[in-house]
Formats: sequence, C-alpha cells, structure tokens
Amino acid sequence: MKRLLLATLLAAPALAGADEGMWTFNNFPRAAVEKAYAFKVTDAWLDNVRLSSVRLAQGCSASFVSERGLVMTNHHCAHSCIEQLSTREKDFVKAGFLARADADEVKCPELEVNQLVGITNVTDRMKKATEGKSGRDFFVAQRGEQAAIEKECQTSDTLRCEVVSLYRGGIYDLYKYQRYQDIRLVFAPEFAIAFFGGDPDNFMFPRYDLDVAFVRVYEGAKPARLKNWLRWSAAGAKEGELTFVSGNPGGTNRKLTVAQLEYQRDTSLPERMVALAELRGKLSEYARRGEEQARHSNATLFYVENSLKALTGRLEALADPAFFESKEKAEEEFKAALARNPELARKFLPSFDAVTKATADSKKLRRQLDFKERFNGGELMGVARILVRGAAERAKPNPERLREYSDAAMPQLTQSLFSPAPVYPEFETFLLTHVITRMREKLGADDPFVKKVLGQKSPAELAAELVKGSGLADVATRKKIWEGGQAAVDAAAKTDAMIAFAQLIDADGRAVRKIYEDTIQPVLVKNQELIAQAHFAVEGTGTYPDATFTPRLSYGSVQGYEEDGKKISPLTTMGGAFERATGREPYALPKTWLEAKGRLDLTTPFNMATSNDIIGGNSGSPVINSRGEVVGLVFDGNIQSLGGDYGFDPAVNRTVAVHSSALVEALAKIYGARRIVDELKPGKK
Repeated sequence: MKRLLLATLLAAPALAGADEGMWTFNNFPRAAVEKAYAFKVTDAWLDNVRLSSVRLAQGCSASFVSERGLVMTNHHCAHSCIEQLSTREKDFVKAGFLARADADEVKCPELEVNQLVGITNVTDRMKKATEGKSGRDFFVAQRGEQAAIEKECQTSDTLRCEVVSLYRGGIYDLYKYQRYQDIRLVFAPEFAIAFFGGDPDNFMFPRYDLDVAFVRVYEGAKPARLKNWLRWSAAGAKEGELTFVSGNPGGTNRKLTVAQLEYQRDTSLPERMVALAELRGKLSEYARRGEEQARHSNATLFYVENSLKALTGRLEALADPAFFESKEKAEEEFKAALARNPELARKFLPSFDAVTKATADSKKLRRQLDFKERFNGGELMGVARILVRGAAERAKPNPERLREYSDAAMPQLTQSLFSPAPVYPEFETFLLTHVITRMREKLGADDPFVKKVLGQKSPAELAAELVKGSGLADVATRKKIWEGGQAAVDAAAKTDAMIAFAQLIDADGRAVRKIYEDTIQPVLVKNQELIAQAHFAVEGTGTYPDATFTPRLSYGSVQGYEEDGKKISPLTTMGGAFERATGREPYALPKTWLEAKGRLDLTTPFNMATSNDIIGGNSGSPVINSRGEVVGLVFDGNIQSLGGDYGFDPAVNRTVAVHSSALVEALAKIYGARRIVDELKPGKK
C-alpha cells in the first residue's frame, strides 16, 4: 500500500498520474489520451462505447455484445439470479447453466439493465431551487426539484431518469437511461471456476478465474434488436496495448475533507468491518447446517467476504501515516490558496468548518440511523418495510416523498417487491435474529427502542415469531397489499406479524431520519457544493469527479507491476490454472475443465492486469481496445487497488480482467457453447 502515497488527490489533469481517472463521457480527456497513446478518440467512438455499455441496477456493470441483446457481465454480478433460479434438485451455482436455444433462456427475477441514452446539464436549475436556503428548507427544495426534473424526463416505465450530483454538488447532470427489466440467463460457468482461488485469491494477482455470465435483454418477449453493441476482438489484448474500461464505478472518496476521512478511518470503516466479520462467522456456521443451507446462503457469504476484504484495504490506506499526512498537507495548501484571495476566503473557507461539525454530528447519530431507519434483516423484513412505508409515501405529492419512493424509483422498487425469487424461512429467521441481536448489543438493553422491539422475548424468539407469522413470501399477497394502499396495510397488520412489526418501528425510523435530513445532510450537501466550487475557482473544471455509480470511462494499458522487488507479468495462461489446482477447495477445478484439458490450448491468455483506474461497481465492465472491440471482462482489482477509494497510483494499481481469448476458448471447448461463440464472433467457425 505504500505506493499509494504517491497519488496526488487534488490534482488537475496536468498533475494527475498517467492513466488516472474515471471520466464522464461528456468530459473525457481526449487530448491526454492522444498525447500518451497516439490515439484520437472521436465522438462516434465515444457514442458507440457509451450506448454499448450498460449498468446492472443491482450494483454492477455490463455490456451489449451482440445485435440480439446478449449482455456480458460477471458471474458474481449475476450470482443472485443464478441462485434464485436454482433449486435443491438443480443447483446452477454449483453446476453452471447453459441455454442451448432462446427457449431455454430463463428470466431473472430481479435484474434490471440500464443503457445511458442522454446527458443534460441541470446545474443552474438545481442551484436556483436552493438559492438563499439553508437547513431543512435547502434539503426539501433540492429534493423537490430533483424529483420534478426526473418526473418530467421519465415519460414511461421503460425510461429511468436520475439527477446525478458530480464533484460533490459542483455540477448536476440529468442522466436518461433506457430501462430493460426482462433479463434472461443464457450462460454461467460453475462457481468453482468463476471464483477459483476463493477468498484467499480475492483482490490478488496472478489470477485464474472465469468470472463471466451472459444474460439477454428481451423486449416484447423477443430478444432485443440493438443498434449499438461491442464487437469481439479477433486476437485479444497484448502487453502494452491501449485499453479502455467502460463501466459504473460505485463510489470514491478522493474529494472528501480531512475531517470526513478521519471519520471513515477512526469510526465508520472499523465498525463496518467488525460487523461484517461477525456476520461472516455466523454465515459460515449456518452453511455447515447442511448442503441446502450452504446453497441458499452462498451468495450472501460471498458478498460479505468480498466487502470485508475491500474495506480492509481501504482502512489500510487511511491508516498509513504518510498517506494521511499528504491529505492533510494538500487540504492545508488549498485553504491557504483560498485565504490569499479575500473574496474566495469569505465565500468558501467557512464550509470546511461546517463539514467538520456536520461530520461530528453524523457520528453521534450513526447507531440510531443504523438500527432504527436502516433496520433490516432478510427478504421478508425488507418487503414489510416497503409495503408499510410505501403506502404512506405514495399518498404524498411526488416532490415530497422520500427519494426511494419517487415516481422515478418506482419501476425498480416494484420489480424487487414482486420478485418471485424463493424465500427460505430458516435463513430469514437466522438473518433477522442476527440483526435484532446486534441492535440490542449496540443500543443497549435499556434503550427504549430495544424494549419496544423485544418486549420480554429473546431475539431468536422474536425473529422466529415474525417469520412464522408472515404470509409475505407469497407474491400475490404482496401485490394485494401494495395495490390496496394504507387501508390494506392496516388490515394486513392485524394478521401478518411482519407487517405489524414494520408498522411498530416505522415512526422511530422516520424520526431519526428527519433529524439527519433536517440538521446534518443539508449542511454536508450545501457546503460540499461550495468546496467543489472553490476547487473550480482555483483549479478549473478539467479534472474528473468522484465516482457515483454512473457511466464512466477510464484509459490505460495491459501492464504488469512490481511487488516486493518481484516483477508481476500482466498475463496468466489457462495452463496456469491447471498448475495452480490442488483438487481441494478453493483450488479445485470443475470436472468439465479436467475432462477438457486435452482439447484446450493451454497457452491461451486467461486473466490480465491493466493500468485502468477502477473501483467497486466496475465489476462486469468490458475492457475495450482502440477499435472499440472487447478484449477482456473486468472482475477484480489487485490488493493495491483497494486504496483506490482515496487515490490512484499508476505504478501498482491494477484492474484484473478475464482475457477475451480465454472466454471464447472455454465457451467453445469446455462448455460446448458454440451458439454463444458464433453470436460473439459471427462468421467465425
């Protein structure tokens, strides 16, 4: 992690390290790319890449790779769909899945694909709505204007419109997406090869993973016909070749103040890591109850382990004294630059103190928010809270609703609410018991809310009572309550224990959320906007904004790096997977691979490292060459990249991807998926 100290976090493009930046499509540094790589990025090239790259609303990236709506993403991004389609008799996570014809493609219960079709700057309108306002008035005006803009844009449920805050409020853009909700599973390999090496190899390199899944977008019950998709590279990428990654990085904190970074370092990250570590241990115990328990808890355990390792890397970066001193020094120098201009000093310097105070206030409120407003344990509890709160929110005018119940958010919310994915009562009871137990531990047994929730019951007794006494596993029941509004919710509360419980805790959650939204969030948002404007005043607007889970494009090349004095090659081979295999988890290759070994070209590049700047959310992103062709599929970063939340060091931060040649080799020679290969590479036999 020491190399991370070289990152210059407040840099304009002239100061940024080579290949640094997750750039918006309407502010891509074409001149820098041309200077570094002698490649001229055109409008037509950018437009095709943007329209061919998509977002999975559940938190990942993907891309269109055929005219017939074929979408490429990671296995771990489609894992929830694969698990939801599995049964005790047919475990597609373990055994893999292949649709040999369109008729065999199975609809994913909850996946949604978003394609960015338009960007409009709405900064002036957003700023005008909040001009002269502060506190709750500022927040209400901002939320109302945001909802109004989105509703004007979203003229049908096939569109998704989002007002996106960039540069922490310095700029507001309206992103207009084409929304696809009929998504069907086409192919997924076995989990053993999609996550070969397991948690020990996670965020490491060299790697040997086939972390891929193919799904298909349907319109009108037929495969969608597309105008834009990424063609497949005939040769794949070689060392030193220019690469682009187009995806949706989830979020970075490179522009936070020192006070906000201190809060993450000293409070937020350690607490989240302890909570995840505890849940990981309990999930491991749950999985040992039996094969079925292991099957339906597999996805949750995977995400918990992945999150824990990612947060560990982030904390290590912030805990490095030299790195943190560089952040402090950069902020001091920036404030000194403002102080030299009386007008800038008067307008912007007080914002740093305001953010510091709001951050301290947020720290005091964090547990109340976590265990009252964000209280959730399992699918049934989540459904109950949506039904209860949704009935009240939908009765309000759109601008006055909580953001997650706005008209713009409704199609995805209802898709999730009415998902036919199976519910496992034993797992629901386990998750809810865990959450209630932690609530009692963190708030204290004498806390009025804890007493209100538990009464005389133990967490396990209450959880079992709630799950057993609920009929919300039935989708038809959910729809009836949702469509019936408040009267239906009140009636259901008399017979459904989970609905009654959600009603019991709703007022407490709303109360603490109101405190946050009245006194803390407006201060943070308003003053972060002012700090962003200060940066524009001093440095200009030519740098990239922090990631916001919106489409971004980064550039780099296939590059190795040096670690502990050893040169790490940027490419592994399929033969290396067999050499690494031990026959024991997590290094056990699937039977399909062992049987196909003699048919494979073992020199085929398998995984590769590139210098592209990415972060969580980029999983499933295509790696593209200068011709706009697919040369890889992002699925991870190396251990050094985990500090990328706060900075980027081009010497060692690496994207890790499946090489396009390995994808075709495996599809054709291991899985017999000739149909997919022909669709990716039409005319190639």
